[in-house]
Formats: sequence, structure tokens, C-alpha cells
Amino acid sequence: MNILSEYYQDIINQKTENIKNSIHCSFEFFPPKNITLEENLWSVIRKIVKLKPKFFSVTYGANNGECQKTYNIVKKIREKTGIITAAHLTCVNSTPGKLKSIAEKYWNNGIKNIIALRGDAIKKNYKHTMYASDLVILLKKIADFDISVAAYPELHPESQNSKEDIINLKKKIDLGANRAITQFFFNIDFYLKFRDNCIKNGITVEIIPGILPIYNFIQLQRFLKMTNVQIPQWMFEIFNGLENDIFTQKIIGASIAIDMVKKLSSEGIKNFHFYTLNQSDVTYAICRILGL
Repeated sequence: MNILSEYYQDIINQKTENIKNSIHCSFEFFPPKNITLEENLWSVIRKIVKLKPKFFSVTYGANNGECQKTYNIVKKIREKTGIITAAHLTCVNSTPGKLKSIAEKYWNNGIKNIIALRGDAIKKNYKHTMYASDLVILLKKIADFDISVAAYPELHPESQNSKEDIINLKKKIDLGANRAITQFFFNIDFYLKFRDNCIKNGITVEIIPGILPIYNFIQLQRFLKMTNVQIPQWMFEIFNGLENDIFTQKIIGASIAIDMVKKLSSEGIKNFHFYTLNQSDVTYAICRILGL
């Protein structure tokens, strides 16, 4: 090993001290819209499989065609990789009868892991008639699904306060959800405070941090428009002037994610859920450096 290689290996070792072999990761994908994008997704999955993921998840589109795409992709991933694959299921724009039919189809085809979500309405002023807690009840009546639900360290966009968020999460857990996966965040203190509040209120299931590696800072800011996620000021400063330099943005984004996992691991967190955006380069590099 030459001097330069030793130097970089030392940096990696410092970043991942006490982490290797102690954390596990899961990864989220979304259904591709065409054959070309599906080929790309399978290329991503083949690479991510090498990281020995705890599970995969596939997002859900409420429209009829999107619903079928989610089912098809979940079934293919599970059959081809042998890895647990959870299907997202939302109750927005749906009915109990339709959701029951979808859930039974999953269970009867060996797909027993569901991420139960209310979902966001496409139309403004949409009146919700079902919530994630209702979906948890429906699923548990059908079969003993393994259910994950969403959690929001920086408040759900429609919440009035943190107490309301905690009450809603506890309800989902008490009804049978097995764990919660958080919306992505960049302020670790928000997550830790949220986790402490969960424990104080009797929520003892695992609260898995959702990690979104930054690929494109402008794209990230678009994602934030429908959330309460805050970007620390130092991130605006570090990405300033890099609008046309995606390569450098990805390197910085990877470093931020590594530091987040390192700090969260020191707080006892062992499982992390990566939002891949159907890309593998940054996420794969992050996880390799973390020792997966």
C-alpha cells in the first residue's frame, strides 16, 4: 500500500471508528416509469444487494397504474434477491374495500411487510376519510403483517405541534405497527429530541432514521417545499456556488451522510433507512465506507 492509499484509509478508519459491523441499512426505491428506467433500477439493486441490506421498500402511487407497478416491482425484487421487500401502501384516494383487496393480494403472494401511510392528496382541500392508523387496523384484521409507519422529527406538515405528532404515532404503534421510519432530516438534535419524546410517551418500538444523501442541492430544496424539514445554514454556505458541479455536490453529500450515521450510531442507533432516489453511486459509496 502506497503512502497516499494509507492516508485515505486512515481518514476512512477515523470516520467509521466503532461503526463497522455494528449497523444495518435498508433502502427505498420508487417504481420506474419506463423500461429504460427499470433497467437502471435493476442495475442499482444488483449493486445495493452487495451491501446485505436488512430490507428494501418500494413507494406507492395511489393511481391504478402506479399501484400495480409497486406490486410488480416488490414481487420481482423479493423473488430475484431473496431480500425482504416492503410495499408502501397509502389510503389517500382509496377505499377500505380496495385496500383490503390489495393487502390480501400481497399476503397471498408472500409479501408480508407493509409501510402503512396516509399519503398526500393530489387535490387541494381534499377531505381525508382514512388515516394511517385506520390502515394499520385494516391490515391487522387481514393478517399478521409486519408494519412500518412514518414519523416526523420536525413535525408533519399538517400538525399543530409536536404533542399531536407523538399522539398520532403512539396510536399507530398501539394498534400494531412494528416500527417507525422517519422522514429525512439534517439536524441530528431534532431526531434525538423526537426519540426522547417518544420514549417519554411510552413509544418503545424502534424509530429508524431516514437518510437522504444529497445528490443535488437545488433538487433537495424542491423536496422541502411540502415538508417541515430545515436545512442548517452551514449547508447553504457549503453548497453555495456549486449549482453546476454535481460531482462535488455528491462528494459533499456523501460526507454529510457519513457524519450523520457516525453521530447517530454513537447515540445507540443501529439501523438506518436510505432514500436512494433510484441511484446507487452515492449511497453505495457511503455504505462501503461505513463498513457494510
